[in-house]
Amino acid sequence: MSSMENNNDDWLLDDDADASGAETCPARKAWKILIIDDEKDVHSATRLAIKDLVYKERPLELLSAYSAREGYELLRQHDDMALILLDVVMETDSAGLDLVHRIRDELGNRLARIVLRTGQPGQAPEQEVILNYDINDYKTKTELTVQKLFTTVISSLRAYENLVAIEKNRQGLSKILEGAADLYQLRSLREFASGVLKQISAILDIGTDGVLCMENTGHDLAARPELEILAATGAFEPLLGRSAEDMQNSYPELHAAIVETLHNKQSLYRHPVDVLYIASQNGREFVVHFSPQWPLEDVERDLLEVFCQRISSAYDNLYLYSQLVKSQEATVVALADLAEFRDTDTGEHVLRVQQLSDAIAGELKEMDAYPQDLTPAFMDMIGMASILHDVGKVGTPDHILFKPGRLDPDERIIMEQHASIGANILRKASAMVEGVSYLSVGAEIAGGHHEYFDGSGYPNKLSAQEIPLSARIVAVVDVFDALLHKRPYKQPWPLQEVMDYIAGRSGSQFDPLVVTALQRLVNGSKLPPMLLGPIHRGEQPAT
Repeated sequence: MSSMENNNDDWLLDDDADASGAETCPARKAWKILIIDDEKDVHSATRLAIKDLVYKERPLELLSAYSAREGYELLRQHDDMALILLDVVMETDSAGLDLVHRIRDELGNRLARIVLRTGQPGQAPEQEVILNYDINDYKTKTELTVQKLFTTVISSLRAYENLVAIEKNRQGLSKILEGAADLYQLRSLREFASGVLKQISAILDIGTDGVLCMENTGHDLAARPELEILAATGAFEPLLGRSAEDMQNSYPELHAAIVETLHNKQSLYRHPVDVLYIASQNGREFVVHFSPQWPLEDVERDLLEVFCQRISSAYDNLYLYSQLVKSQEATVVALADLAEFRDTDTGEHVLRVQQLSDAIAGELKEMDAYPQDLTPAFMDMIGMASILHDVGKVGTPDHILFKPGRLDPDERIIMEQHASIGANILRKASAMVEGVSYLSVGAEIAGGHHEYFDGSGYPNKLSAQEIPLSARIVAVVDVFDALLHKRPYKQPWPLQEVMDYIAGRSGSQFDPLVVTALQRLVNGSKLPPMLLGPIHRGEQPAT
């Protein structure tokens, strides 16, 4: 057992001192200090000396343990302990020293400052202890006057604060880099906004209450509200889909802070209302409000400013990507228009093909079919690319394309060339774009949607998995829609006859799993009436 060798006037023992420590100021997170000593008087004297100490507007939260074992358990529960005032001799002559190893090695806590206090210096020679144990100071209890204890506590807190700042910077920058990489992958503005809120929560290690708004400027004002709520989490989730006026009514202080932030074009830190300002190169401005429990420290503000810069770059990249996608879509539509130019019915046909191709791909994913093929990129592109399936008909003469009856063998040969023509046109164009694109998927579809699952189709007699999945889907969709609607050579068929026809060719003309997906869509009433033909809708066929 350690003992106080010498009491002086500075070590005023106060057994009636508040055992829970000073009240924690609600505005600032307290510094946690753990006193580990087997003598009650040491706890009382320490509390009396420092309980009212405030450093950088943050009070102390004093915790007590009366053995090394009890101290270890408290340290397991509190990984944010700033300072440990540790006795050496407790359960054993080396209990305190053994605990130092456990703190550093088992708990992996390298940040907490450890000050050894001993009443029996002979049990733990200072030089040996300093060299062999990862401690930060060594004091005999007789030398710790109130003033020296004050100095020890402040210097330890300052060192802890600096180490935490370095560690927060390291972790924060790491999360910023990871988060920015994730943000670059997001393709929806609302997904992007939700990702921003999650990353801020991770960087600051705070709760998930937050809201992200966008102010639309310039030409955007004609089509979209001036202040738009893009994402909201936690307590703010009810704001999603509502107007800025609703925010003003429900959270007037927050709304005023957002308006002030946008007006000043700089982040506002006015706890509990903190608002980040983010500007993008295309004229849009974003504001992010989040709800940390405590006022942000300088290092956290610095990290957020760095993150804002990364968000701005990520959004600009997202905007450029969306513009690139739109330009590709415009190219696809233009090419499809060429095929539609001579046939007014084809325009509606390709729109139906687009919707039904998307629906079947989604149903196949629900069925867990072809997981290797149904990638996110495939799901994004299949519908738009499907409208290019007959682009090769630009090379088909009118007298064959619009013949009201069966084609003779020579005419059939010319008609079948549209598959190869379309595939070659699109393949040549897609070679100018690196990777998978609407054009490359469209080339697969144009060249393969008349191939048969059993290998008897055209133009290349491909079979089963040799035919790209995109083409196998459109093969079913194209026939389904063509049979349901009037063509120059036929009247529309009833839905049930179409389904019987397609089911009868499952495994020969069509991929059985794609047929099953179509049947699930139709039988489950998952398709809009416009895709099911005029007879099913009760309309009179056009004459």
